[in-house]
Amino acid sequence: MKLCVTILLFALFTVTQQDGCVCDLTSSEKAFPHEKLSAVDDNASKCNSNITPRKALELESLLLGLERRLPQLQEDVSMLEREDDGELYGTVSLQVIENELREIKQLIDKLNITTRAHQRLSNDTTEQLRNLRAEMTKLEMYDTLQVVKRQQANERLKRDLDQCKNHPITQPTQPPHGTCPHGEFLNITGPMVYTAGEYPGSYMYGAWGRDPKPVAGKENWYWLVMMTSSNRYSNYVRLYSSLSSLIVGVSVPGNVLIHTSNPTTNTIQGPNVVLYGEALYYNCYNQYAVCRFNLTTKTVTTVQLPKGTRFNSKGNFCHLDECYPFTDLDLATDESGVWVIYTTTQDFGNLVLSKLKEGAPPTLGQTWHTSVYKQAVTNTFMACGVLYATRYIDKETEEIFYSFDTSTGVENFNVGIFIKKMSPNIYALNYSPVDQMLHAYCNSKMVSYKMLFE
Repeated sequence: MKLCVTILLFALFTVTQQDGCVCDLTSSEKAFPHEKLSAVDDNASKCNSNITPRKALELESLLLGLERRLPQLQEDVSMLEREDDGELYGTVSLQVIENELREIKQLIDKLNITTRAHQRLSNDTTEQLRNLRAEMTKLEMYDTLQVVKRQQANERLKRDLDQCKNHPITQPTQPPHGTCPHGEFLNITGPMVYTAGEYPGSYMYGAWGRDPKPVAGKENWYWLVMMTSSNRYSNYVRLYSSLSSLIVGVSVPGNVLIHTSNPTTNTIQGPNVVLYGEALYYNCYNQYAVCRFNLTTKTVTTVQLPKGTRFNSKGNFCHLDECYPFTDLDLATDESGVWVIYTTTQDFGNLVLSKLKEGAPPTLGQTWHTSVYKQAVTNTFMACGVLYATRYIDKETEEIFYSFDTSTGVENFNVGIFIKKMSPNIYALNYSPVDQMLHAYCNSKMVSYKMLFE
């Protein structure tokens, strides 16, 4: 007896005889292209072998060699110009310089060849990576059970959990809702103003800006304080009736004198000064205290900072090459008033921020403690209740790298806003909420930048 049965269940089975059976399997799925996967794997291995740290080190070594040879050549040429006797010494020196030029040319030629090779490698690698991505996208179509996608999702989830556990994510600082009319601080443009003012090159340290709370009739006035004694001390504030007056150096109001002696008790120590509500706030001479000088009554009142506050150039702003003397206390203004930034022995050198309450004398309000080390900072300023700190990148660039939001207590070490400098160092930064300008005093120059908000 012969029996034939046909069943369609993703495959075709045919029973051909009673005492045995032969099965023909026809899969409804496409066969997985193992050869393509193998080719992708081989190409990925080639990419890894082509790009190595050694190749990058080769280019870096050539650049370093060129960087060191050029100053030496310049020095030899200068020496020849100074000491050429027109005889044997000049001939020998000229021969040495010719040899140096020949070696430098060889170095440049090799650098050009290496650079072109790296450029070709970069272009080839980019194309290979694009092809690999396309091939992997095609291969993912064979993953009908979505095993790979689930595995990738699990890996992402595990990575996010590990990051959350070991490195809590700090959200970017945003001005508190309702307290900052400008929105979120996004960037800086400028410089908008760059001037040597009335005393070009005379006083390296100082500060300048506008009064955020001016009296009637002085809405457009500017102020300037220069460290006129030893780059550390001052005893007056100079006023200008407009920005153009400051630029051309015409001070009609002239100086407002705190004391005839400089320095003496309650005169200015350090360049971090602000003007607010017709009163000058600064670090009192030889004290861990803030002085408030009333420009109208010509009187000084003080507020003592907490015991252990560092002063007399023991808690300065710094970068790797230098510290800025007598910058222990930094005064700042924003939309809400006056702030003082300092450090104490109890805080192990980290920045401390306190709000100053207006009055004669002023009083110390709420205080916040941060985790940023003051001597790793070059300057600070306030905007909309948020403390911002800068650091030195190079002679042309300063970075706003840190922020502390006083409304939430959230710190952000990755602000990443860069300032284009006109001089190597910024000795004072003042934010003006009147026009959202950031005023910098840099190596006797006055510079201003426009702060951009959302």
